[in-house]
Amino acid sequence: MKRVITYGTFDLLHIGHINLLRRAKLYGDYLIVGISTDEFNELKGKKAYYSFEQRKGILEAIRYVDLVIPEKSWEQKIEDIIKYDVDIFVMGDDWKGKFDFLKDYCEVIYLPRTVGISTTKIKTDIKSAMEL
Repeated sequence: MKRVITYGTFDLLHIGHINLLRRAKLYGDYLIVGISTDEFNELKGKKAYYSFEQRKGILEAIRYVDLVIPEKSWEQKIEDIIKYDVDIFVMGDDWKGKFDFLKDYCEVIYLPRTVGISTTKIKTDIKSAMEL
């Protein structure tokens, strides 16, 4: 069984997230998704609209996702790859090169992002609409 892992906040789920998950699943038989905990997001200076538990529940309902795990720190990726016997690490290409150090543990693939959509864009668009 080929195992794939990806990480993210996955807040305000949109087509870009679905595209990433669908394409990541194509690389293997079992997709693990690490989602940033609320505490980890705070350390990164981010605030998700949905809580960790809500985001976890949403991701668990997506057919491409086999397992959702909490991401509590940047450093845990190596531990997760070993613990879950991961073959392929997948991230969006906005992270290109940032996780190349994981190539000592598994294959690393950066997938093109979906053009024209991001959680930041959605938040910005909503804020702009509210100001009208």
